[in-house]
Amino acid sequence: MEKRFEGKVAFVTGAATGMGQAMAVRLASEGALVGVNHLPTVDPSETLKGIKDAGGEGFPVVADVRRPDQVVAMVQEVARRGGRLDYVVSNAGINPFMTWDNTAVEDFDALSETNFRGTWLVCTEGAKQMVKEGHGGAICCTSSLSAHVGSPSQVAYCGTKAGVSMLVKALGAVLGGHGIRINAIEPGCIDTPMAAPLLADPPALKYYLERIALHRIGKPEEMASIVAFLLSDDASYLTCSTILADAGFIVNAEL
Repeated sequence: MEKRFEGKVAFVTGAATGMGQAMAVRLASEGALVGVNHLPTVDPSETLKGIKDAGGEGFPVVADVRRPDQVVAMVQEVARRGGRLDYVVSNAGINPFMTWDNTAVEDFDALSETNFRGTWLVCTEGAKQMVKEGHGGAICCTSSLSAHVGSPSQVAYCGTKAGVSMLVKALGAVLGGHGIRINAIEPGCIDTPMAAPLLADPPALKYYLERIALHRIGKPEEMASIVAFLLSDDASYLTCSTILADAGFIVNAEL
């Protein structure tokens, strides 16, 4: 595999499972030293093994993206261990699938603090480190198809992801002057632990498969390929952009 990130340093939040795991392995396989972020209650060993098997290098870094002090410490640790920071992937998120009338304030706060506030903290603290180092860099966030299409079981989640997509556009306009690009992917239905409730529900799965133009569920590795592109110099003129990776669901959503 091409080593587009040789000598570079990155970290990926929420990297113990799902898309984050695939992203961390992909960046490491292309030469980056990758900080594998995870919560203290989550085991990152599978991701670290995947990185090793891919011929890459990675290390675990514990932090809760809802905690400003922990985010600052994570950024500092990654920069210290790697000697620099080149790439940030803000991927950590939650989606408990709750209807609007069954979402407690505490649940809404947890969604907002993880998906939106957490993304803000990770992006801004990572950007501060890049500005300090003075060599530019790139950031990629995980938003969602739900930033565009409302869902009865994801009303609050949709709002947080719409916030992430707009954050990328606004923050990118500011960071461009420092040589820092920021973009986002907006995945559709991807085979991850987060999507397990949907994939295990035959009527819901049938609904999605009938409306996805490719008629299949996406793979985490496919999202990782898009992230690798957005961080690489191949996307050197892309910033403030959101890449809708839904395999055509949005154009068929009204069917």
